[in-house]
Amino acid sequence: MFKTILFKQSQRSPIAALAKLSALAVSATLFISCAPQTSNTSNTATSPAATSNTASSPSAAPNTDKPASGKVNLRIGFQKAGTVLFSIKGKGTLENTFKAAGGTVTWSEFPAGLPMVEALNAGAIDIAYVGEAPPVFAQAATGSTVRYVAYDPFGAEGEGIVVHKDSSIKTIADLKGKKLAVQKGSNTHYLVVSALASAGLQVSDVEFSFVKPSDARAAFEKKNVDAWSIWDPYLAAIEVDTEARILTSAKGLAPNRGYYLASKEFIEKNPEALKQLLNEIKKESEYVKKNPAEISKVLSPALGLDAAIIEKAEKRRDHDVLPITDEVVAKQQEIADTFSKLQLIPKSIVVKEAVWNWK
Repeated sequence: MFKTILFKQSQRSPIAALAKLSALAVSATLFISCAPQTSNTSNTATSPAATSNTASSPSAAPNTDKPASGKVNLRIGFQKAGTVLFSIKGKGTLENTFKAAGGTVTWSEFPAGLPMVEALNAGAIDIAYVGEAPPVFAQAATGSTVRYVAYDPFGAEGEGIVVHKDSSIKTIADLKGKKLAVQKGSNTHYLVVSALASAGLQVSDVEFSFVKPSDARAAFEKKNVDAWSIWDPYLAAIEVDTEARILTSAKGLAPNRGYYLASKEFIEKNPEALKQLLNEIKKESEYVKKNPAEISKVLSPALGLDAAIIEKAEKRRDHDVLPITDEVVAKQQEIADTFSKLQLIPKSIVVKEAVWNWK
């Protein structure tokens, strides 16, 4: 058995929340309307909307690997759009691996990466999977315990800036004076900053609308915004449903990598369990990469998107779980320095100080 807890995002400023993270860690409210109550005996959700969205796969096979050594109570943060974790969650692979030693697995669903890393910093979860920007915000928080433990190459074609099919915007430079929707603190936020710089524009040249994907889509369809910076599968959905035109992908502008994160405390207490977790996720990544059509059917009801749309997104992703390299650290440092220069984070950070070496 596993538990799923739903976290809701408030409208609080991420910068203010991050700056106050240490002081608020006890209540763990931050961007989150509630914190998980970890229990080995109950399936508790803090919202009527919180459900255990268990995906199944016709090819799922019983796990035959050696059980994890020692009792580990694993708390994982995920998003429905995080294909690999959603897939492995549905199969119960991790539950089979850790329960043999008396451990448990609790899944907490988040609307975006930023509230997830805030929960990780606050001690509400142990593991998270997010894009490239949230870890930067997390590390800049006072008393941060977030550590990079692995990365997912993912791919630059998996995010982009879209405009309406009949838009007069033809180049990135044409965004000057326009209104653009984006999730603040997300990987696509960095994409916008990088794209504007490539065209000689400042962030002040564009009017930002900081909204979550569902609200951004509604605003885009009503033409309340001129452009939208978004990731897959929402990017694929807006392309197919409205014939939106991709002004630019992240190619040449941002790597669009995914990151597996863990708390410093969890790493210190459970290094072997963490290695086993990453190995299990890596195997699932390989399965997902080889079976885009099948995994798209699994994700379709949970995301409320047609399987063909999800498959379009999956085919331009490159899933894997790899140790953090110097090259990856250098690019993350670029992102951190950019956000520091723009005063989007409260202080400068050194990314390599938050890296755990997976050996």
